[in-house]
Amino acid sequence: MQNLSRRSFLRTAALSSAGLAFASKIKGRPAKLPRKPNLLVFLPDQQRADTIACYGNGRVHSPNLNKLASQSFVFEQAYVTQPVCTPSRSSLMTGMWPHATTCTYNNTVLPAHLRCLPELIGDAEYRCAYFGKWHLGDEVFAQHGFHEWASIIDDYQKTFSPDRDHKALSDYNKFLVSKGIKPDKKKKNSFSRQFASRLPIELSKPRFLEIKACDFLERHARDPFVLFVAFFEPHPPYNGPLNNEHSLDEIDLDATINHVFNTDIPLRYRLRQRQDAVKFGTSADDYRRVKQRYLGLVTEVDQSIGATLLQLEKLGIADNTIVVHTSDHGDMMGSHGLFGKYVMYQEAARVPYLVRMPNQRQAVSIPQAVSHIDFVPTVLDLLGQSNHEQLAGTSRSPLLRGESMLVETVFLEWGRSDRLSVRERKSATKSEEVMRAMSESTRAAITPDGWKICLRDTDKNELYNLRSDPGELENLYYRAESKEVIARLSVQIHRWQEGVGDTLKV
Repeated sequence: MQNLSRRSFLRTAALSSAGLAFASKIKGRPAKLPRKPNLLVFLPDQQRADTIACYGNGRVHSPNLNKLASQSFVFEQAYVTQPVCTPSRSSLMTGMWPHATTCTYNNTVLPAHLRCLPELIGDAEYRCAYFGKWHLGDEVFAQHGFHEWASIIDDYQKTFSPDRDHKALSDYNKFLVSKGIKPDKKKKNSFSRQFASRLPIELSKPRFLEIKACDFLERHARDPFVLFVAFFEPHPPYNGPLNNEHSLDEIDLDATINHVFNTDIPLRYRLRQRQDAVKFGTSADDYRRVKQRYLGLVTEVDQSIGATLLQLEKLGIADNTIVVHTSDHGDMMGSHGLFGKYVMYQEAARVPYLVRMPNQRQAVSIPQAVSHIDFVPTVLDLLGQSNHEQLAGTSRSPLLRGESMLVETVFLEWGRSDRLSVRERKSATKSEEVMRAMSESTRAAITPDGWKICLRDTDKNELYNLRSDPGELENLYYRAESKEVIARLSVQIHRWQEGVGDTLKV
């Protein structure tokens, strides 16, 4: 969102020219390749955009993602539909807004009648697999058109359907047991996240998914396929076998780490800031130690991504495979004194988004903002499949053909949660006030001219000029001079809500 320097402008112009040449070379549509194109999607959980060099941080040890980015379309401003796991994943799988899927907070179940990507493809020749974290109900069971399934989490039995075996365990659990590892949660015969995070890398979740992915690719090298590799990392507990991969002097901290919220910031955010200070500390050294472990998890995922991409090369199918890398949301990682997601700040809402087309050999930068709501229609278009009435977004494949598209406002949601921790209750003097703030819903918009507005039903609103204040330090919403901008952006949000059937009053 920041103004480009002359050097950056020239670089972007050069990349765009390269994109036009590349698009001409492949004639824009992979459906014209000798065989149907494959799709490989890497979906880590909670990876910030700036953990890849193309997004501004070259000190993170992610060589395989850096290489992938050097051969991909790089979406510089990609946003999730909602900055938390389940709602975001519901959009990535269905092409619908979280309010429409009813997955408006974590641990909700995606309704069975909604179609996911394999069901929307409508081509029986495609072999579809999902390996990793699902978080949309019935976690350990193959579903929604995926022929093969490998699960890695045992924690979500409460979201199993009544007719499912509620004692069923994940494939990763079975993998560890086969290696002679005994579960630490003996009553449930399962492994806690903390326990798994202390295992050596050869027994880690990323390595397990790497093995599964490489085996799948070998078995289906001659079939058109769709493969999701959904890593759990770098999600908390921020611990893993590569904790010391980065030295502390390599850890850059955001400029907003010392930002103490005042009363014009939503109460929910203020409560989070206090809670995170207790949990993670408040000093720069505290933050560096947490981020050091977080970046170690990024490197761990990067290694498994590298091995999977190498398998594509070995099998001779890399040039017939569309590769996508993105994340379900980011991580504050100390910015504004916060960790994790659950907020509308850029660090949580903006994610990496790389798309490598078949035969692509160079990077092409796409500076305009895009949303995950467009992921499914774009993928269907790239696979030569028709659109579906369920989809709320628009195919962005013209951008991958070097064509221009109208630069549009990006919208985001935050859905009401019915959960409140004891610590959050105690952190304010009036429990009713806390309950009201914690149950807030948000609708946000990021405009092409750099404005970002967050409208809420039961908490404070926010307005930022991302061009002059990219760190979102100065809430302009309650200033008299902002009335005209607020009115204009509020109209945009309300028109969008009307168009997508969203009845929330903000």
